[in-house]
Amino acid sequence: MTRTVVLMTALVLIFMWIGNAVGGTEGMQTAFLVACGMNFFSYFFSDKMVLAHYKAKEVTVASEPELYDIVARLAQKANLPMPKVYIIPEQVPNAFATGRNPKHAAVAATQGLLQLLTPQEVEGVLAHEMSHVRHYDILIGSVAAMFAGAIAMLGNAARVVGAGATDSNGNRSSNPLFILIGAIVMPIAATIIQMAISRTREFKADEGAAHLTQHPEWLMSALSKLEGYAKNYQMRGAKAQTAHMFIINPFSGFARQFSSLFSTHPSTQARLQRLAEIQKQLR
Repeated sequence: MTRTVVLMTALVLIFMWIGNAVGGTEGMQTAFLVACGMNFFSYFFSDKMVLAHYKAKEVTVASEPELYDIVARLAQKANLPMPKVYIIPEQVPNAFATGRNPKHAAVAATQGLLQLLTPQEVEGVLAHEMSHVRHYDILIGSVAAMFAGAIAMLGNAARVVGAGATDSNGNRSSNPLFILIGAIVMPIAATIIQMAISRTREFKADEGAAHLTQHPEWLMSALSKLEGYAKNYQMRGAKAQTAHMFIINPFSGFARQFSSLFSTHPSTQARLQRLAEIQKQLR
């Protein structure tokens, strides 16, 4: 919860700073109200926005008994309320969890994931997502997605303001400060925020999944398959703002061309190594 409060507070301060730079005191006051509204909306509705964006469809025990049974079994093992279960109509295999707390949680898997993986591998993946629910990662992940979207919006606004500025004589002139903020500072800030809340929690969720299933090799096998698929195919409609929520970065193929410094996920190889160590401990 502390991380969530820090993110929300940071969002308000950034909005107020930009508002003051653009419109003085009135701009700062307007930005404050907008940021507060966004915080309220992200807390209660960010999960629904993410699910709607990926066209996720809720399923029941009647429509998807095998998937539903896996989630129900994991929820019981983890002593968690039964989350809502969704399937995303997408052939690229991936999965994520969202919601503001365990009582309002949801887990979503793509059709491709259910087709590609064995039932044991699916259980390993969903155990990872249930670990996110157990550790209250789902709220920070959902809020961070909204936060990143807000920063992207601010970046675009800063570029527009910078390009459309006028001097004292009313002539149009570019403002390099705003252009710099919009083109460089804001995107980097969004990435750093996602990195800070994503890398560590992925390792913890992997560890939680290993202990929940008592079979780390299930998740290890699943991660290897998902990574290989993600390097060659990208999800339709995938957004950079929500990439940190997935078990595998949906932009893995694109990210290969750049330094892992700005990756929202730890490398799959590092995750496999840690899981192998946990497997030795369990044995």
